Amino acid sequence: MQEGENFMNPVLLRKKLQQFLLEDIGSHDVTSEAIFTATETGTAIFYAKEAGVLAGTDIIQMTYELIDPTVEVKLFKTDRQYIEPSEKIAMVSGPIRAILMGERVVLNLLQRMSGIATTTKQAVINLKSHQTKLCDTRKTTPGLRIFEKYAVTCGGGFNHRNGLYDGVMIKDNHIAASGSITKAIQKVRNQLGPMVKIEVEIETVEQVLEAVEAKCDIIMLDNRTPSEIKTLLQYIPDAILTEASGGITMENLADYGRTGVDYISLGFLTHSTSALDISLYIEE
Repeated sequence: MQEGENFMNPVLLRKKLQQFLLEDIGSHDVTSEAIFTATETGTAIFYAKEAGVLAGTDIIQMTYELIDPTVEVKLFKTDRQYIEPSEKIAMVSGPIRAILMGERVVLNLLQRMSGIATTTKQAVINLKSHQTKLCDTRKTTPGLRIFEKYAVTCGGGFNHRNGLYDGVMIKDNHIAASGSITKAIQKVRNQLGPMVKIEVEIETVEQVLEAVEAKCDIIMLDNRTPSEIKTLLQYIPDAILTEASGGITMENLADYGRTGVDYISLGFLTHSTSALDISLYIEE
């Protein structure tokens, strides 16, 4: 599990934003170019229309740098801050054409990320635990994973593996195809070095005992009730991290937290979150 304290790689972020701008602007903004000259300037304010946790403010600066370096950006809020309706987030000043060309991409990302951060913060509150940590999953929007996973950290959550490339998770299909948990873990050990952690998804006492015997690093207790998890934890030594996943909601989070697992992974943090309402207006 990763904390993700810093924003994503700036080189990757810039490349992503370039793709998003090309998708939205294409060859040019026909509306703004028909109404405004290249020399007309103005000032615009990004502001909150809904209360929540802010995430993605670096995107404002970098987006306008890509469109027009003469646009000046002043931030009033920072990531992880709680914002109230009508509060100003940032001010941008410069050519009106450039301000409007970047508006939609910035808002789409700010709204999506802040919605995820807000949902994550509420989940942390509902969990009511200082021991168990919340983390995300790979159930993210294709193309937006780095943004969505960063937003989870802004809300007080943690990142699970970023993709198939940075962690081993042996799931039911891996076990079925390889023959057993022991065989699957042994094959991984024969291929990879000691720096790669191995997580195994289990559902029964027999599977727990086999995973412990095979010396895995993390055990995921999948689709188990809180009472079932408490029973299974008795067979897992403290040296092995535990994770609960599946069937967990905002309403029963506290029940799962009381089981004593180390992590709870929640797919809904990224796949079912509503965007936070944020807008932009041009000052007259």
